Amino acid sequence: MGFTLVELLVVIAIIAVLMGILIPISHTAREQARAVVCGSNLKQLSLALTTYAQDNETFPYGFDNSEFGIVIPPGGYPGDASCDLLGWWWFHSLSGIGGQNYGKGTILWCPSRNVRESFVLCGNYGVNRAVCKDALAFGDSEFEGVPLALYQIRRPAETLLITDSGYSLISWKGATNAPFQPFENTRREGSFYVPGLPINQDRDIFPGQEGDAIDGRHLNNSVNVGFADGHISRLKADDLLVEDVNGTYRNGSPLWLLEKND
Repeated sequence: MGFTLVELLVVIAIIAVLMGILIPISHTAREQARAVVCGSNLKQLSLALTTYAQDNETFPYGFDNSEFGIVIPPGGYPGDASCDLLGWWWFHSLSGIGGQNYGKGTILWCPSRNVRESFVLCGNYGVNRAVCKDALAFGDSEFEGVPLALYQIRRPAETLLITDSGYSLISWKGATNAPFQPFENTRREGSFYVPGLPINQDRDIFPGQEGDAIDGRHLNNSVNVGFADGHISRLKADDLLVEDVNGTYRNGSPLWLLEKND
């Protein structure tokens, strides 16, 4: 028994409606799964960072090139020498992580990254430079010095340690609308950002990272955040914003351990 043209059109219409319903659901489910994997990555990295802090009495340096030219980090120098400084990064100091492959599929790689380039230093995870300070000046003396110890963080459950980030190092200055903050892209370390933060639309982002910075990484412009006590939370990108209101910086402490709070 054959079908009439009207019956075929009805069936096609039903299939189209079902596809219109199922495709967005499938997309949402995939994005949710990627966000869960990202959170798991950050959980492992947070555990490795806090274990290091317990064993060494401080967190690792965010960036250290004091040994540059003497000791090459395990796995070699990550990144591109034309865009990234050469030296030791925080993940080089973590047991079982620093010497692994830096490519896609490792815990250093966010599965929802929206960056065209393949370097692990950009578009994955960044540590808070106020906690994991730099051994030598990295363009901002505020974050140079000895990394903090666990006991120096008064409210670790509220202090950001590691998060979805445009660069392997991040600070409150990447999440503020303060007009004094330079935001250039001649080198990647000067173009760090919180993915999906609306203020990124008014900034110069390093080429290839614009989609990650402006469109965000996870559903509803959320980011995964690891805190200094080891727990992980999913927050809105806006929750990380440090507002500059007449020279007073709000929502900066203890989240970012903001030092400039005039």
